[in-house]
Amino acid sequence: MKKFWALFFLFWPILALYVCWIAPDRGWWFPGEAKSPIGVRIEGLFYLILAIVTVVFIGTQAGLGFVLWKGATKEDNSKAHFSHGSHSLELIWTIVPAFVLVFIALYQMDVWAEYRVQSFYPEETIAEGSAAELTARQFEWRIRYPAPGTELQDEPAEGDLYWVNEIHVATGHPVKLNLRTQDVQHAFFAPQLRLKQDAVPGLIIPVWFEIPEA
Repeated sequence: MKKFWALFFLFWPILALYVCWIAPDRGWWFPGEAKSPIGVRIEGLFYLILAIVTVVFIGTQAGLGFVLWKGATKEDNSKAHFSHGSHSLELIWTIVPAFVLVFIALYQMDVWAEYRVQSFYPEETIAEGSAAELTARQFEWRIRYPAPGTELQDEPAEGDLYWVNEIHVATGHPVKLNLRTQDVQHAFFAPQLRLKQDAVPGLIIPVWFEIPEA
């Protein structure tokens, strides 16, 4: 029975790695290729974190399996040795994760700023007409485009164009969207752009993206 548990905890990491290996070919991975430059960078951050987590997962599971297997095959019936901890090990497993987390936080700051901080938005390259307002309502998204030759304003203006549940934007340059909601909180999610933002009552939340090609 002891060997069973050792093999059990060694089997699941191998199965998990196998599933991750075949997932892209079977469509179990990301929802399609990233279609925006910022989406590609976000995907790169995901793979970096995935690699770090994978190394930690393999290491911890291998260590667990080794300890269980060693204990299962041990024939010595002497009393067990009880450890009251190791100050050195406690320092290691505190400092190393802290270092990794600080590294990830610093490494992703430029992507986060470009994606979320409005002062970093490429306002100067957002062409005329490449802005729209999305207002979330129960069971629909209402899209408002500025009148031809004008810029999008916070409040509706004469000549603005409206559409429901479909948004049409130009490709090849940044596009800015202002998210609003008329009732409760809604989530705007464009998987292939790696774009997700909640619309919050009482707020106008700008987001931007770029689609290089249709």
